[in-house]
Amino acid sequence: MSYLCGIKIQKMHSLVENQQIALQFPNEISLYLKREDLIHPFVSGNKFRKLKYNLLKAKEEKKTKLITFGGAFSNHIAAVAYAGKENNFETIGIIRGEELESQIYENPTLQFAQECGMKFQFVTREEYKNKTTDLFFKKLKIRYGDFYLIPEGGSNSLAIKGCEEILTEEDSQFSHICCSIGTGSTISGIINSTHLHQKIIGFPSLKGDFLSEDIRKFAVKSNWELQSDYHFGGYGKINEVLVRFINDFFEQTKIPLDPIYTSKMMFGIVDLIKKGYFPEGSKILAIHTGGLQGIKGMNRYLKKKNLQQIIAQ
Repeated sequence: MSYLCGIKIQKMHSLVENQQIALQFPNEISLYLKREDLIHPFVSGNKFRKLKYNLLKAKEEKKTKLITFGGAFSNHIAAVAYAGKENNFETIGIIRGEELESQIYENPTLQFAQECGMKFQFVTREEYKNKTTDLFFKKLKIRYGDFYLIPEGGSNSLAIKGCEEILTEEDSQFSHICCSIGTGSTISGIINSTHLHQKIIGFPSLKGDFLSEDIRKFAVKSNWELQSDYHFGGYGKINEVLVRFINDFFEQTKIPLDPIYTSKMMFGIVDLIKKGYFPEGSKILAIHTGGLQGIKGMNRYLKKKNLQQIIAQ
């Protein structure tokens, strides 16, 4: 057992504990999944990594209040709420979408965060776009006083430092490292800790080409590329093809995939293997970045649409 600011890590999986996916691939290609989702039940995967040094910094600065940002089913909001409760921080979430204020008890993510003690400020989508401006920050200072600010998704230089610890020296045997992408900080940390003989492939869950520039700001190596054809319509978008893939994957491996990030990456990897993208003998390591708490909210959406739901257990 190890601890981070009072957060117990239940399992820190090393290479020998990675689960090989039970799918057969040609050309002696092997695919492993690093179970970062098992680090902690509520602060799992890259959220744990991103918060690690931010929490330590907040304690060092003697802050007692954390403010951060997120949407309706944000993994980051849920993680900060729990981490704050466990480490005696007051937490405040600036939530995108005023209409959500009346829907807290219909939203498993916001309900969980509130049960952890997080207070919310709901803002319009237009206001939310300005969250990084000096004016927005000044308004937060006037309203909440002294606080430690954690960016949306937890993405800053301290988050990247934490994500640099995802890979270990044992992972140097892999020829390819694959990672899903939201803000770009997780893959930046992974890139920084890889060896030059390894190729890093990112699978964005958002539409648009802006992520490459964001990654270049922090990544110190150039052994990476993005595969941008597997976002399924953009952030938070999902269809029946992806749901079937998630459920088939779970039936074959007993490993749950979240619908926003890791599932799209895994779909992309399998598709690229089928298309002959990976050279013969490639040894691929995919990073499971967690986010499983979002399945409940997605299933509520799918149920309303009379669509097949995601199997998670």
